[in-house]
Amino acid sequence: MKISRLGKEGEVVTKNQVDIDRVFRALGDRTRRAMLDRLVRGPVSVSQLAGPLGITLTAVGQHLEILEECGLAVTEKVGRVRTCRIASAGLDALEKWVQEHRTEWERRMDRLGELLEDEKRSAGSRRRRSASSQPGSH
Repeated sequence: MKISRLGKEGEVVTKNQVDIDRVFRALGDRTRRAMLDRLVRGPVSVSQLAGPLGITLTAVGQHLEILEECGLAVTEKVGRVRTCRIASAGLDALEKWVQEHRTEWERRMDRLGELLEDEKRSAGSRRRRSASSQPGSH
């Protein structure tokens, strides 16, 4: 019998359902980042995931629940073994968030550059007018 835990209460987490705050909170924990670093290399059992981390299976389960709820990991139980793998929904949502913010900040930086360039031209123009209006400058 194969049972999947895909997000909260067995539901599949899609990138449209991901709470970006939960993703950031999940990634803010060093242990969860280490777990994801391991899962990037391929699926592993919960006990294999726990080994190098030096934490209990219960703690790994708690961390996995958080990772699953925000779409960063998926676990499947086959018989007595629960296997974990990376999930893309949380990473996709994170990538979308970063891209949206990057676009906005690039637009703002471009506008700032234009304003600074306009100010530089205006200052140069004022200096030339000021120098030409002084006595003896003709």
